[in-house]
Amino acid sequence: MEKKEAHLGLRMERSAHDKLKYIAAYEGRSINKQVLHLITTCIREFERANGPIDPDENGHGQA
Repeated sequence: MEKKEAHLGLRMERSAHDKLKYIAAYEGRSINKQVLHLITTCIREFERANGPIDPDENGHGQA
């Protein structure tokens, strides 16, 4: 059975965390939702420029 969600631990400088928290609050999101928004935007822009990503290609979709 495949998991629908994956966990990502992230270390970052305190100043970047504080700024991200500020931006997330400003945009009405939690920090987690803000990070997911940024990741989704990055993926969308990459695929727009380079074509769709097949996560199973070369086994990269396996965790």
